[in-house]
Order: sequence, then C-alpha cells, then structure tokens
Amino acid sequence: MKKDKLIIVGSVGIDTIETPSERHESILGGSASYACAAASFFTDVGMVGVVGTDFPEAYRDVYRHFKIDVEGLQTAEGETFRWSGVYEDNMDHRRTLSTDLNIFASFAPELPASYQQSPYLFLANISPDLQLYVLDQMEELDFVVADTMDLWIDTARETLKQVIGRVDMLTLNESEAKHLTEKNSLIQAGQELLNQGPQYILIKKGEHGSLLLSQEGIFLIPAYPIEVVQDPTGAGDSYAGGLMGMIASEGNDHQTAIRRAILYGSVVASFGVEQFSLDALQQITLEDIQDRAKHFWRMIEIDD
Repeated sequence: MKKDKLIIVGSVGIDTIETPSERHESILGGSASYACAAASFFTDVGMVGVVGTDFPEAYRDVYRHFKIDVEGLQTAEGETFRWSGVYEDNMDHRRTLSTDLNIFASFAPELPASYQQSPYLFLANISPDLQLYVLDQMEELDFVVADTMDLWIDTARETLKQVIGRVDMLTLNESEAKHLTEKNSLIQAGQELLNQGPQYILIKKGEHGSLLLSQEGIFLIPAYPIEVVQDPTGAGDSYAGGLMGMIASEGNDHQTAIRRAILYGSVVASFGVEQFSLDALQQITLEDIQDRAKHFWRMIEIDD
C-alpha cells in the first residue's frame, strides 16, 4: 500500500469573492484546496475534507490536475460549505458577508488506512477538537504543522493548548499570536508559545512577510513582492501548503530546511494571489516556482 508523504486536513468550500475590481461567484475555495494544490508541486498529497452532493465535478477535475489523492475527501448528503466576502480597496482587509457551514458543521475527519502512516501532516484551520481527532488517528508522524484563528482562541483555548503541545510547528498571524498569549511583543508571544511544546512558531505578517522563532533563534523573511494582487483569499493556506510540501520533499526538518521551505511557501503564495481561486496555480510548473525562488533569493541576499 502506497503511503502519501503529506496529509492535509481542512475545509473545502465554494466561495463568492468581491474585490474593488471584480466579483467571482461560486468558485473553488477552502483551506484544504489551497494547501493541497500548493504542496502538490513538491510531494504526494492526500486531502481530508468533506463536500456536499452539490460539489461540481469540474472542481474535482481541478484536484486531478494537481494529482491530489482525494481518498480522504468525504461526500455527504447536503450542500458544501459556502463563504462570501468583500475586500477593501487596499486588499489587506476583508469583510465576511456570509458563512454557511452546511455539511461542514458535522464534519468528522476519518482518515483512510493509507493515510494513517504518513509522516507529514498539516492541520489547517479547523477546530482544535477536530485537529486532536486527526492526530489520534495518525501512527508514524515525523513533522506536524497546525494553523489556528481567533475563533478557536476565544472558544476552545484549552483544547487548542493541547494541540499546540502535540505539534512541531504552530502557524498563526501576528494579531492571533498576541491574542493567544496576551503579549504585545511578538518575540515574547513566540517565546511563550515555544515553551508550550512546538519546535517552531511561525508568525505570519501578511504583505510584511513572516517571523520564525525557535530555540536556535529568529529568522525573518519578507513576502515576495507582487505588483498587482487580484485575490488574497487562501494565501496563508497556499503558503503553509508550499512550506509543508517542501519539507516533505526533502525529508528534513532542520533549521536550514525550514528556512528554505518558508521561502518556497512565500513564492507559491505569491503566484496564488495573482488570480482568483486556484487559477494561477493551475498555470504554473515547479520550474516556474524554482525560477521565482532564485529571483527572491537574489532580492534578499547580501554579498560580502
């Protein structure tokens, strides 16, 4: 039985998104969609999520394009999770118009046997209870990354702490890091989270890049600069998926490999925001990613 190197658990959704220049209705979205697509450039990926009977076959074709293993994608009677939102002129802030959980409200991620021995796991932004439920099903994990959000910090803080204690890396944005730790300093927030068990804390700062904290010190990297952002939806999930895909492809979780994976995660995310949904990612190759990564490195390196 073939093992998938990386398993990604998250939401699969149908989104309606409005930006200052365009509106797109009923497009493919969800954290699992973005993360799996991004990771697929680097490694074999298995998706765990749930869709309704209304989920278009054309969107399954998108998953086939990326060669994503969908054995863990459940289909339940009813409607797929739907979200709609509007972005402000600066594309940095968005306003949610509606969230219809539908069949996602009763989602219980059951992992196929072929997934349970996979060494790499990304727990996208789902409830901490579900994250623990998935962790309990895995058998031979080498490296686990978990994402979270303010909702879970407010409603499931104690369970979230259990998750944090069982993962190798926690990713969250700067406001979430401060909220979770009640620290105004990101350095203090990161140190407190490190003390709860993870090897790495990755604090996402949007267009300003990211901050990695570990016992070995601090690593800063900017975001890859994009002249025109069409749709920022899923950028964080594409970033995490690219990062995890790179780690899984190298089979190495040491500091240098993590830092390189962060650079590649930023690059994949930069492609994703250039069009809506997964459209841009469908049009690129691993060679395109590698070329942009080299260009990115030349932007940030300092010659002697």
